[in-house]
This record gives sequence, C-alpha cells and structure tokens, in this order.
Amino acid sequence: QVQLVESGGGLVQPGDSLRLSCAASGFTFSSYAMSWVRQAPGKGLEWVLAINSGGNSTTYADSVKGRFTISRDNAKNTLYLQMNSLKPEDTAVYHCAADPSYLTCYYGVQYGEFGMDYWGKGTPVTVSS
Repeated sequence: QVQLVESGGGLVQPGDSLRLSCAASGFTFSSYAMSWVRQAPGKGLEWVLAINSGGNSTTYADSVKGRFTISRDNAKNTLYLQMNSLKPEDTAVYHCAADPSYLTCYYGVQYGEFGMDYWGKGTPVTVSS
C-alpha cells in the first residue's frame, strides 16, 4: 500500500522558519522524483518545488526561490521542505507527490498538469501575526 504522509505544519509568524517532512512507503522511493505542491484557502493547486530521484537536481517556483529548499534522504524514504522567511501568502496545505518522471514533477505542473502518481493528504501551514 502506497503512502505519503506529510508532517511538520503549523502556525508561525511572518519571517519564521518551518521544516516539513514527507514519509514514503509502499513503493521504491529512490526511483521516484518528488514534488511539493500547495493549495491556499479557496485557491487551486500551486506547484512549489521538485527534486529528482537521486536528489542531485532541484527546480523551484519563482515565488519561493531563495526561501525554500527541497531535499531528500533516500535511505530514510523521506522528503523534506525547509521553509525560511515565511510570508502570509505561503499559507496553504502542503502536499508531497511522487512520480517516476522528474519532468512530470517540475514541468507540466507549471502549466496546471498535476499528473503525479502518488499524493499525500497534506499538512497545513499558516503564516500569520
């Protein structure tokens, strides 16, 4: 049974940092590229970052470049999202998603094509003073 379980979300103030985790099971994590996708209240899905299966290539949306970092530990089957300098507009439910294709995880998503095979249920992040 495939599972992606996000954790680490919460309520923080503007300028704070937060680290999200995504624990994977039920598939060969090291063979899958991964994405973080967020959904703000009342809005559609927004792709944020992607990382290839080996962890040596990453792609970032302009809205988070320089503030967010994606990484993975294939030995632990875990994906991470380090979020710094958080802004109120970062408030959203953050989902991790997996697909064998890195292209799927970073290219089509920029045009609204969220075709990744596996998705987690998400963890909420609220940035508010």
